[in-house]
Amino acid sequence: MMNHLPVLQVIIPLLAAPLCVIVRNGQIAGVIAVASSWVSLWMAWKIFQLVQVAGTISYNLGGWLAPVGIEYRIDTLAAFVLILVTLVGAVVTPYAITSVKKEIDESKESLFYAAFLLCLSGLLGIVVTGDIFNVFVFLEISSLSAYALIALGKDRRALIASYQYLIMGSVGATFIVIGIGMLYVMTGSLNMADLAILLPELPSNRIIPVAFAFLTIGVCLKLALFPLHVWLPNAYAYAPSAVTAFIASTATKVAIYMLLRICFTIFGPDFSFVKMQLGAILLPLSVIAIFSMSLVAIFQTNVKRMLAYSSLAQIGYIVLGISLFTNTGLTAGILHLFNHAVIKGSLFMALGCVMYRLNSVDLESMRGLGKKMPLTMGAFLVGGFSLIGVPFTAGFISKWYLIQGALEKGLWPVALLVLMTSLMAVVYIWRVVESVYFSEFGGSDADEITEAPLGLLLPTWALAILCLYFGINGTFTVLAASSAAANLMGVGS
Repeated sequence: MMNHLPVLQVIIPLLAAPLCVIVRNGQIAGVIAVASSWVSLWMAWKIFQLVQVAGTISYNLGGWLAPVGIEYRIDTLAAFVLILVTLVGAVVTPYAITSVKKEIDESKESLFYAAFLLCLSGLLGIVVTGDIFNVFVFLEISSLSAYALIALGKDRRALIASYQYLIMGSVGATFIVIGIGMLYVMTGSLNMADLAILLPELPSNRIIPVAFAFLTIGVCLKLALFPLHVWLPNAYAYAPSAVTAFIASTATKVAIYMLLRICFTIFGPDFSFVKMQLGAILLPLSVIAIFSMSLVAIFQTNVKRMLAYSSLAQIGYIVLGISLFTNTGLTAGILHLFNHAVIKGSLFMALGCVMYRLNSVDLESMRGLGKKMPLTMGAFLVGGFSLIGVPFTAGFISKWYLIQGALEKGLWPVALLVLMTSLMAVVYIWRVVESVYFSEFGGSDADEITEAPLGLLLPTWALAILCLYFGINGTFTVLAASSAAANLMGVGS
């Protein structure tokens, strides 16, 4: 069975999804979702260990050898992102069992778990596949299920947010499939490793740069890089709490993984960053995203929207690391990709606890909540400190590497910007702290507000503790990120 782990990683949640619909029972579907997500996490860890020992894993579906058949190909970067996606899935599914009972109609609970597992399966498929058209197929599976998950929010604005995401996502997917089509016409291959060999051998032409442009723009829309970000704030703000925590931690991160695969694996770093000068485009866009989105976050009164704009700034940090085109910068980007997923997952799950008790996450309604829900707000505080980059938290490690990468390139203004925007994060996190800890609870039902149930608290604190653990002992994340960065930078060299 160990030999088939790459394909089982995708198949198990994919088969569990229709099973959730068949049982038509929310509780049983929840158990199926939890079991499949935990099995996926176990498999991801085993795959990571295999990659560390044996190097890149290649799995040929149906015994058809690549490039004729479809190949699943897992290197250090893919294995690292697999752990990220399955870890978040394994934490969010038990959280969802309690959360969805409050936020989703009972008749739709089994459908929620089916869509959730489809989304998980699609994201895992994007990471493991070595076939670029397969990437598009799995991208559509994850995207379509994400649209449905967002639309399940009780607020009617969730439907508008889902529709807006659908339109923008469809535009991005169209750009991606056009780029894939151009590559196939020019090379006759869809296998990424094969494309990496064939593309440099082609005579100079205009089609390959155009295909590169279509692919990068489509993926940048999916990862919500400024100015292609307009779908994200509403999607995060009005989706059910468990959905927001999962999508914020995984969907944009897997899209960034796609960008890395396109730039470093398929086209190669020399073509992407020397000939096409991608870094010169990504660097200013990421800098604008970091500053402007941090500024917008400061003025939000809905804390979920505040964190949504914060996510756009953090995506800017990750893309900034990639744009530096150095081993240190790329390490910083991959490291922050992992750390930010854990951080933002803990923050959105803490807000889900607040939503469970208050049915609101507005700053005004959270006044004095620190005394009523000390464990919930304690987890939020840990995630907030990590988001800022306080020492001994995960956020500090990745921002430290990012500053190092900027200074290595002589970009000291960029390093100063990272420090300044971290102070801006202090401002918007402090607004929550001030409202929660330094104000009196203003609700008329003060006696009825109690701590969130354990079913929500335990998963939330699991991620909050990881924010501290990876800040104190970052050996695993730093080594994995630096190894992945070295492999990517070595492609085509």
